[in-house]
Amino acid sequence: MDINSICVCGAGTMGRGIALSAARAGYFTLLFDLSPAALDKADSEIKKQLQEAVARKKMTAEQSRSTLEHLHYTSDLQTCLADIFIEAIVENTAAKANLFNQLAELNHSECIFASNTSSLPITEIAAAVNHPGRVIGLHFFNPADRMPLVEIVVGKQTNQATVDATAALARAIGKTPVFCQDSPGFIVNRVARPYYIEALRMVEEGADPAQIDRIMEASGFRMGPFRLMDLIGHDINYAVSASVYEQLGRPERLKPSPLQQQKVETGQLGRKSGQGFYNYDAPPGKP
Repeated sequence: MDINSICVCGAGTMGRGIALSAARAGYFTLLFDLSPAALDKADSEIKKQLQEAVARKKMTAEQSRSTLEHLHYTSDLQTCLADIFIEAIVENTAAKANLFNQLAELNHSECIFASNTSSLPITEIAAAVNHPGRVIGLHFFNPADRMPLVEIVVGKQTNQATVDATAALARAIGKTPVFCQDSPGFIVNRVARPYYIEALRMVEEGADPAQIDRIMEASGFRMGPFRLMDLIGHDINYAVSASVYEQLGRPERLKPSPLQQQKVETGQLGRKSGQGFYNYDAPPGKP
């Protein structure tokens, strides 16, 4: 199946990054969100990113204009017509399956339903969708428009045509796809759990987040665990930790941090809220 049009559902940080990647590659791209305010913010952020890219000579003004010409916005589900749908909505199996079922009623019989879930089982999402063979995981990493890696997660019922078309699309938009089993946390989030959880435990025992970050970055990591969690968002990071913990049978070594849970409950989500382990309304880098 050839993919010529893409609809990204959810205009948050991940959704707008995915949409930007697709539009920049020359695809007709529709960004859907029920919130007009979210769409307005996405439009503003994307235009800002493109302006900065032109200023830094990372792209030409013509490439920027072309990207914007390929990108469209809608808050009306009835107008969501595409060859592939990439959802980046709330991490809830029922919500994702319900969205896919609504979209299936509006679209042709070969369209693909790709989930950007960080850790929910693709097979469980597909089981609640009327066309499970066309459901697949397509997990981008933040910032989605710059990070080259994507995980392609094949569910038990995902058909080969869906796998092939999704992989071809990933490559066409400049990504490097890796295939993984439908297992807890897939590859990256499974392996990365100790990086976050052990760092959080050290802070619970009295260590300083900024000092841990400096040490890890000095040892070669691009970002320390606390800067990275602030970038990802503590709501997302904690939800992934909780999901992997439950799916693996609650091993003590992967028990989610109560400190991070507190961050989520108090709205200190990181960069997107202005406060996480660092204060982003203060001078740069101040904890």
